[in-house]
Amino acid sequence: MLKLPMLLSLFILQSMFFSFANEVEYGPQFFNKDKQWTAIVAAFEPEIEAIDRAFSQIDEAKIDKIVTIKGVKYQLGTYKNEPIIIFTTGISISNAAMTMQMALDYFPIDKVVMMGIAGAVDPIFEPGDIVIPQRWYFHDESHYVNPDPEVPGKHILSEYYEQNLKIYKEREKTDIHAPKYKNFGFMYPREVALIRDGWDNPKKTPYFTVSPNLFALAKTALLNVDTIKMPSGEPIKIHIGGNGVTGSVFTDNAKYREWLSDVYAAKVTEMESAAVGQVCFVNDVDWIIMRSVSDLAGGQKGKNDISVFNAIASGTATKLMIGLLDEIVKADQKELTIH
Repeated sequence: MLKLPMLLSLFILQSMFFSFANEVEYGPQFFNKDKQWTAIVAAFEPEIEAIDRAFSQIDEAKIDKIVTIKGVKYQLGTYKNEPIIIFTTGISISNAAMTMQMALDYFPIDKVVMMGIAGAVDPIFEPGDIVIPQRWYFHDESHYVNPDPEVPGKHILSEYYEQNLKIYKEREKTDIHAPKYKNFGFMYPREVALIRDGWDNPKKTPYFTVSPNLFALAKTALLNVDTIKMPSGEPIKIHIGGNGVTGSVFTDNAKYREWLSDVYAAKVTEMESAAVGQVCFVNDVDWIIMRSVSDLAGGQKGKNDISVFNAIASGTATKLMIGLLDEIVKADQKELTIH
């Protein structure tokens, strides 16, 4: 017969084992799929301020709670009784990727609607105009090389890059949206390799496509929203479709702007969207991004006008974003009725 001290020891060891075995798994939270939120995202304060102003004028838009995690402020509330969360990613790729992934780990988000400003690459656009690209590309993932001392105007490319370039050129034959790669001086573009559930190995990814359902709702919003105007009363242009480009570069160079058009057929350029798209793609979260033109990305004469137009551009984008939220609410409520 086991003595009491030995029984107690066995009980303690057994308790420790079951406690260890029942610990929560490493990794993010797993949320109830029936109670998901729409994230309303912008890169920096002037854009969020435009969203806050718009919400303050809508009775059915409410912020109930503010949570700060690792310095990031998350506004939690509802829009027409649908749960929402509003936050800034911070400017540039690294901040956008980090903050977006944090949000998806911490909160039950199933849709991301991002808005903000961008530089116009396509010369048809002026400050205040809105573009909702269907695809987003990284434009400054690059291979920096030395000039070839024996062949003026040429560069010495590594075997690694030459092999990748062959893959890129082959893809152009089957994908009409593939970039038409060429160098910009000593800079030769390359692609991000990423991995997600279901893939055994990382894959080179030339672009990220916004979610078809949100893209369709954006088209409906364009039909239903009132004409959006500049403070002068001039109606703005709104374009849906085409390509946007993202990089850790504030583009303010006319030659580079032309290169972005030649290689990516870009409409606009900015510093966060492709990173947000990548994170949403890997996490299987619906996403869409709208950008209002704040400057001409180097196409202007003289100084860049972003400091003049960023608040105005944020305001025009917010008006369309509200229209898109209306369509999202209608779609969600329709789905609930069906089920």
